[in-house]
Amino acid sequence: MRPSPHHARRARGLLGALLTSLVSLAALLTTTPVAQADTTICQPFGTTTIQGRYVVQNNRWGTSATQCITATDSGFRITQADGSVPTNGAPKSYPSVYNGCHYTNCSPGTNLPAQLSTISSAPSGISYGFVNDAAYNASYDIWLDPTPRTDGVNRTEIMIWFNKVGSIQPIGSPVGNANVGGRDWQVWSGNNGGNDVLSFVAPSAISSWNFDVMDFARQAVSRGLAQNNWYLTSVQAGFEPWQNGAGLAVNSFSSTVNKGGSSGDPGTPGGSTACKVAYAASAWQGGFTADVTITNTGASAVSGWKLGFTLPSGQQITSAWNANLSGSSGAVTASNVSHNGELTAGGQATFGFQGTSSGTFTKPSGFNLNGTACTTA
Repeated sequence: MRPSPHHARRARGLLGALLTSLVSLAALLTTTPVAQADTTICQPFGTTTIQGRYVVQNNRWGTSATQCITATDSGFRITQADGSVPTNGAPKSYPSVYNGCHYTNCSPGTNLPAQLSTISSAPSGISYGFVNDAAYNASYDIWLDPTPRTDGVNRTEIMIWFNKVGSIQPIGSPVGNANVGGRDWQVWSGNNGGNDVLSFVAPSAISSWNFDVMDFARQAVSRGLAQNNWYLTSVQAGFEPWQNGAGLAVNSFSSTVNKGGSSGDPGTPGGSTACKVAYAASAWQGGFTADVTITNTGASAVSGWKLGFTLPSGQQITSAWNANLSGSSGAVTASNVSHNGELTAGGQATFGFQGTSSGTFTKPSGFNLNGTACTTA
């Protein structure tokens, strides 16, 4: 049927309006980012990628009960967490987001594995969302291995417990306290039958924090659980749930690994780390003072230094000068202040501290400068 003039005008009007709408829609699509739908994963070992650089993994390995996570643009949340396992054993799973390599699955564009000696810093940021009707820890994992492996279990696992709910505890037993990254931690050490585990447990919940992963890696080195020529293979942030867990979330995660050190010299832009340390102490009943002199015996300058050592049992630092200290007992790291950070070849830096002591006074048995062992004078 031939349309009447009225119908024809109406048809042309409708067509014009449709074309105008399509043009407007095209303009909108070219100027406004299209929101990406969240991805839900229920497969036990299912993964997806976020931000084009991190992997989110469901990683349900300790139970046959259903666990589902939903990956968001910046992290993930647990949307279903059925079943429970005894709190005196292994958790149900470790849903997490990571930078690096995990069982041959490497995150896009990662520069891990990387030898500790070549890493100048590894800044990371994390924001958690917690729930109370569950038994779990909020755990940040740092994996270290003597080889640049991208598969299987690494030799040493560092766990940072940002929060724990329920009657759960880390692998091993408490070995003291340490101040790392400007925060106080209870330190646990043990072995789970497959790898060594060094855990740092926060005294109260930490919902968000920006920190340097290398501060914790250096703790492992100073405690003999890693060496300077080992590799950082991945950093991971997530949860270990034992009971329930729905609603737990990593709201945001970031991880960068900056290269710039030289072999044997993590955390230093360059230069030799051959070194000698003189430790002069004066002790009395219940207290002591120590003066420490670092000598750069290498052939080139060191810009920025960190001296690691372990205080003997019963000793605790109460004040210090000419250095910033991380830790007051057990494993301690002294780092330069603004006026003594440059150690020229043959140059020296001196700092000191005062502390309390009990029992027979002894000196630290060894020192490492930026992760490399020093001779003692």
